[in-house]
Amino acid sequence: MDYAAAFLEQNHAVGEVISSGDPATPVPTCPGWSLSQLFRHIGRGDRWAAQIVADRVGHYLDPRTVEGGKPPPDPHEAISWLHRGAQRLIDAVEQVGPETPVWTFLGSRPAYWWVRRRLHEATVHRADAALALGLDYALTPELAADGISEWLERVASQAGHGDALLPLENGQSVHLHATDPGLGAAGEWTIRTDGRRITWSHGHDKGVVALRGGAVDLLLAVVRRVPVADTDIAIFGDAAIWQHWLDNTPF
Repeated sequence: MDYAAAFLEQNHAVGEVISSGDPATPVPTCPGWSLSQLFRHIGRGDRWAAQIVADRVGHYLDPRTVEGGKPPPDPHEAISWLHRGAQRLIDAVEQVGPETPVWTFLGSRPAYWWVRRRLHEATVHRADAALALGLDYALTPELAADGISEWLERVASQAGHGDALLPLENGQSVHLHATDPGLGAAGEWTIRTDGRRITWSHGHDKGVVALRGGAVDLLLAVVRRVPVADTDIAIFGDAAIWQHWLDNTPF
């Protein structure tokens, strides 16, 4: 997948959706936020990632200190600000080299990691905006499936640290199966525990609880944007394990 091209495409798409509504519209899936706050969060986040890469930052960078982190008041200029932030990240990765190690909240990762991260930040937040405005939301199954994989990589890296509860107890497992044609093994995920770690793998397997449905529905369900009951997802096995998983994974 060409993550850079997909990122720029999603950046433009999220700008179109947010700019079509009243900036004061509440975003129910991001409690306490309005569309204008969601817009600023996305645009500032892209510039934050771009600055981390461009400066080869090896430590946490406060997003509030990012250069040009607030959109201009004019709506047309604000959209340009959004798009320039995305391009700034692409340019930074090309300039330093995609394999150059930089800081991320998962530890040191290659610079191109940020492009994929910001791509899926845009896909999910576009869903937030679409849901807030009552608009349809579309995404290719391939991109939705990659979003699930990217999210699971973050969960697996962060679960079990500190006093946080593990989203699965020993012996429990979750299987996700995207029914879209053509995804193959990339459209199936089995999640398990290994001591104080979460592990996952692609491929067909069984879980103590299993969810079967379209990749887009599965993505929105695992990131808690849409309840399973509001989708065409079929759930098999112990639904309480799925709820425990949702209650103890990142928003």
